[in-house]
Amino acid sequence: MSASSPKRFVISGGGTGGHIFPAVAIAQTILRRLPDAEILFVGALGRMEMEKVPAAGFRIVGLPIVGIQRRLTWKNLLVPIRVLQSLWKARKILREFKPDVAIGVGGYASGPLLRAAGYLGIPTVIQEQNSYPGVTNRLLAAKARVICVAYDGLERYFPADKIVKTGNPVRRDVVDVNGKKAHACEHFQVNPNQPIILVIGGSLGARTINEAVAKASIAWKQNGYQVIWQTGKGFYQQAKDIAATNDALHVHEFIREMDLAYSAADLVVSRAGAMSISELCLVAKPTIFVPSPNVSEDHQTKNAMALVNQGAAQLVKDKDALVQLEQAVIDALNHPQTLKSLATAMESCALPSSDERIVDEVLKVIENV
Repeated sequence: MSASSPKRFVISGGGTGGHIFPAVAIAQTILRRLPDAEILFVGALGRMEMEKVPAAGFRIVGLPIVGIQRRLTWKNLLVPIRVLQSLWKARKILREFKPDVAIGVGGYASGPLLRAAGYLGIPTVIQEQNSYPGVTNRLLAAKARVICVAYDGLERYFPADKIVKTGNPVRRDVVDVNGKKAHACEHFQVNPNQPIILVIGGSLGARTINEAVAKASIAWKQNGYQVIWQTGKGFYQQAKDIAATNDALHVHEFIREMDLAYSAADLVVSRAGAMSISELCLVAKPTIFVPSPNVSEDHQTKNAMALVNQGAAQLVKDKDALVQLEQAVIDALNHPQTLKSLATAMESCALPSSDERIVDEVLKVIENV
């Protein structure tokens, strides 16, 4: 391919928003830098990237890859077959598209795609969002040219000479919070003169957090607090019924205007997914994390502890949330100096312009081929 030819990029991964949104952010930054670049996404058939990526304006093809079920089921017998089918299809995709580089962001599809790229001599780049990398990325690391990470200490899992600390790319509009407090309070119909708690359990909600908020809601109202509460679909109606008798609760199944939600909040209660943490660091919001225990290798707890150990956040274990979250919120909001300290430390953990840093590394890989 001549120097003047448009560069071609394959980006692979998905399964959750935590993989998809960084991938889209990387693609958008590539196009800002190289408007004539050609980008192809490769995802897993039936997973959410097959819908979200086209909605963002990019082409995607799917692999028949599936993950191993944690419970004993006959479906696990199909996994080796699907892996082989996916490797074959990934090779076919790569031979036809002829990318200059393959970028893996985690998720089912990134495994066979990056493995096939390595077999074909296509340089690969890994973007690892978590403080504890998954098995797929650890296996792929040996052949990757660069591994872009968001946390310190990943030399335990990856070759140290390949690691570049870039942070996690986030949607820029989400972290654009400056000067929006008044508009945000008006949007969510909350009083800016009373403490505002933002509760976000992920796009699908988090049952433990929702149940803990429901239990704490009366005490929080008695303390003069207001709650912007993203419940997810499963708990939405139940939360609406509770809010019918508690006007301190402002219930939403899903919040699209996250920049306004962050702007309004004095304190955030959140799961500890890698992307949520990256956003919260960039908006410098004091946060109580309630990590999900239902993720591989308990990586949300490890993500949260990376901040807790730096005095940048507090943590309530999922199993303790029903009993402890109510008082943890009250204690935090009753000590403004604690909130200020948490916000300052959170901001110091932020890595802005991560998408640009990652694309810098990707372009270096292409230049050095």
